[in-house]
Amino acid sequence: MTAEATPQNMNNAPDWLAALPPLRGKLMPDVVLGDICWFRVGGSADIVFMPADAEDLSTFLAALPRHVPLTVLGAGSNVLVRDGGIRGAVIRLGAAFGEITQTDETALMAGAAALDVRVARAAAEASIAGLAFYRGIPGAMGGAVAMNAGAYGGETRDVLVEVEWLDRDGEHHVSAVDALDLSYRHNGHEGFKVYTAVRLKGARGDKAKILAAMEEISDKREDSQPVKARTGGSTFKNPDGTSPDGLKAWKLIDAAGCRGLRVGDAQVSEQHCNFLINHGVATAADLEALGESVRQRVHDTSGVDLHWEIKRMGEARA
Repeated sequence: MTAEATPQNMNNAPDWLAALPPLRGKLMPDVVLGDICWFRVGGSADIVFMPADAEDLSTFLAALPRHVPLTVLGAGSNVLVRDGGIRGAVIRLGAAFGEITQTDETALMAGAAALDVRVARAAAEASIAGLAFYRGIPGAMGGAVAMNAGAYGGETRDVLVEVEWLDRDGEHHVSAVDALDLSYRHNGHEGFKVYTAVRLKGARGDKAKILAAMEEISDKREDSQPVKARTGGSTFKNPDGTSPDGLKAWKLIDAAGCRGLRVGDAQVSEQHCNFLINHGVATAADLEALGESVRQRVHDTSGVDLHWEIKRMGEARA
């Protein structure tokens, strides 16, 4: 078993660790998840496993005792890990799952850990149009499929052909996009799964025009969003989905008087009020409490129930 952990910090490792066979990836106890998540908050995971490849992940899943809770953590951009951390095992795909290859004139294959912005750039270099919207999405492709990520007029379901994934028993599967039941910020693919790779299809395009579109998206994002702050991206889903004339979460939040609202060092962004910011020493509890306060105020003023887009996970601190 390859492990970053030393004998010292293995002393607190859970008993079920001994049931695992030799693994080629990194098996790390007591990882502080706040160090790898964009909000920079969150307690420790009992174990973080970074597999060497899909076969290594399959071996891990097949051998892991069934009573052990499993959590999949992507790039850490659209999640809020609570202060008590995560029990059981956390799977985090690393560089081994970050490869991007062109499979034909208009298609790319990307590992689940490939950052969305890298996919947009790879598509532009290959003169593939239709994927430029990924330039404006923080995160990686596994998460993009898990939540049908979208921005600037595009959604993952528009370009996804199929996804490769492993189930709880470590069995490999390939599913076409229609099997995932994707809708606005929703994935209806039931049961535990770890997405490992995706196939995307666009259309032939002009490289210069694609790059110009990406530059425009980048400029708009920097002008309208707190991209240099400790944030987790859009906090709440738009109540009416992607409808151009529908209700927008940020407008409801602004109308409820929440722009700049604070709980400790957590604040609703002054620049874009559907973003929460950690100004340095906020806790996950502060950020979640702030988000819930926003939801309550929006409901009180408009009657609309906002739903979290950011995925909250783990346990509150005892």
